[in-house]
Amino acid sequence: MNYARDVVDAAPPDRRALVEIAAGGARREWTFGEVADRSARLAGALDARGVKRGDVVMTVIGNRPEWVLAMVACFRIGAVVLPCTEQLRAKDLRLRLDAAAPALVIADARDMGEVEAARPGCPVLAVPDASLYDAPPAPAVELAGEDPCLIAFTSGTAGPPKGVLHAQRYLSGQRLQAEHWLDARPGDLVWCTAASGWSKSARNVFVAPWLRGAAALLHDARFDPQQRLELLAREGVAVLCMAPTEYRVIAKRAEPRPVAGLRGLVAAGEALNAEVLRVWEEATGLAVRDGYGQTETGQLTGNPPGVPPRPGSMGRPLPGVDLRVRDGELVLADPATDPTFFLGYLGDEAAPAGPWHTGDRVSCDEDGYLHFEGRADDVIVSAGYRIGPFEVESALVEHPAVAEAAVVAAPDAERGAVVRAVVVLRDGYAPSDRLARELQDHVKALTAPYKYPRIVDFAGALPKTSSGKVRRAALRAAD
Repeated sequence: MNYARDVVDAAPPDRRALVEIAAGGARREWTFGEVADRSARLAGALDARGVKRGDVVMTVIGNRPEWVLAMVACFRIGAVVLPCTEQLRAKDLRLRLDAAAPALVIADARDMGEVEAARPGCPVLAVPDASLYDAPPAPAVELAGEDPCLIAFTSGTAGPPKGVLHAQRYLSGQRLQAEHWLDARPGDLVWCTAASGWSKSARNVFVAPWLRGAAALLHDARFDPQQRLELLAREGVAVLCMAPTEYRVIAKRAEPRPVAGLRGLVAAGEALNAEVLRVWEEATGLAVRDGYGQTETGQLTGNPPGVPPRPGSMGRPLPGVDLRVRDGELVLADPATDPTFFLGYLGDEAAPAGPWHTGDRVSCDEDGYLHFEGRADDVIVSAGYRIGPFEVESALVEHPAVAEAAVVAAPDAERGAVVRAVVVLRDGYAPSDRLARELQDHVKALTAPYKYPRIVDFAGALPKTSSGKVRRAALRAAD
């Protein structure tokens, strides 16, 4: 197999592959023929600089065609690509350099300061650079399914980020979720908004859409709720894949509206609150189809297309994937049934052949739909009651004053632990003891009274990873 040869080179050369919206607003369309030629020549440039099959190439590039071309160039020659988000600082980059020991770094010119401050100790290529595409095209090598392909670092919500090594089958294995969850179709324009460097971007910005004959939208700009809605309508996006945080922010700060041609809304990364789901469905006529996966596993579940999604559920296991709920934890009983299961962590032994414990607590209803309850280490045990933070957070964000909320345990001499809520207020509301009591009563009215937050703290923002996940460990440490 070789993704560059079998997917990019094999596509009709005049078919649309990318729609590029630059930071300044400039727009350009790229065909598969252009992507194939440019990436093959970039692969030739890498080869001329001594990059060999199995070598690691690290990229620090935004959501720009240069990032896609670099990824495809590495796929072509069998190099192992390590995409990094531009939000990383020199210390973060140093951690990745030490773990992966890349042979070469390709960095956006605007990111060279942080890259150089990390002291990479290997050659660094700056892009954009037209001369990199003057090299003779490199031939596509024949690769086995278990050959290494890609490194993605975990987001570090519960500890230091770890490098996850994926195999070539990770790329072709995206067909499963592309058909049964993302629902990309030939001729579609798919917009996965994840920043380059995260697991979801590696699989859904262009890899999965191209497997299904769809084109990908690249928007190289900071998140702006109103601009995002405008681009959806202007570009005729058929499938939108966003982080739950982005759906939440747009629901609170902008006004979602119907978009002609928009067929699918999907989310993964964190569970979506019922209130946010309601706002989007009422405004657009489309239900957000939630799904679940991990950096190590790729996508595992999803609310399937063509079926009304189960509210608050992350869907059912993708076809053929052997997922079980054991003692309240989601377990991949047989990793061999997951085509995108990882090879192992950098510096450690291979991934386990036996059951993979996700560390996520879920429940399963009578129809097989799974409902996220929280990380196993996030569950709060208070006076003998087990309390999942997600249910309390969902109740809080239904209050009109609340923009975001995160719930953690706080130590308590009598109960062992109590529920502590950290709340970010919407514009027009101010912290007060009275509002704190109102929020407590609001939670009591919506869920079991023992779950209400006995401590309510107000904050200007929640600590998050650069992928948008709440860092509950930081909130616990700050208690």
